Amino acid sequence: MPLKEKIIEKVENEAGEWPYLQELPQELHTMKFQRLYQENDDMYELFSYSNEERHLGICAYFHQETEEYKVRVWIGLTEFCLMEFITASFEVFEQHLRHYLKGAIHDLVVYNPDNMSYVTKEMEITAWDYTNILPETLEGFQLFIKPSAPVRVLNGSYIVFDYTDFAIESNFIIYYNEFRCEFFGEARIRNIPEMNYTFDSPDISHLEEKLHQHLIPRLQEIRQRAENED
Repeated sequence: MPLKEKIIEKVENEAGEWPYLQELPQELHTMKFQRLYQENDDMYELFSYSNEERHLGICAYFHQETEEYKVRVWIGLTEFCLMEFITASFEVFEQHLRHYLKGAIHDLVVYNPDNMSYVTKEMEITAWDYTNILPETLEGFQLFIKPSAPVRVLNGSYIVFDYTDFAIESNFIIYYNEFRCEFFGEARIRNIPEMNYTFDSPDISHLEEKLHQHLIPRLQEIRQRAENED
């Protein structure tokens, strides 16, 4: 969806000469700064910090659909918005960036156990001895996110682990959702998400049983389907 002229004009009027950008360091926690001011689908992107080798990034932008300023992050193939930055006001957006941006970048790069809620800590995910069931590589997929450092995303969910093959833009993720008190699986095949209920589990012991039975066949299926789409 191309951006409307009035949206481009609005954002460039508000952010075109933005002194705040001059205050930002060129690098934070291995993430490199880039001034963007470019259209990307229905977003007008302002600036980003990213580390291509680690497949991490954060981007400030204006969203045409909601007419709000936002910040999105990407961790591997997973993207989501950070709720604390969303606002329709450019002035408030700058305030949010001043208060929260550096912390958000730090937590993107360095695991912060304080980001985990008390409810999820009770599941003892980080204490799980997963090494015998989740090797560093499996069926050509890399263990990109590990249970020792879960990633908080949206709607009470945490990425427990993520097997990714960036060459085929495909992955398999196990999430834990604290509202449902349940582990569940999701794949991306050529970057298109696909739910799978095979791995739904109330606790780690049930999850382990399902991983023993179904993880390798699921990764094989993801690879075959992704390669068939070449």
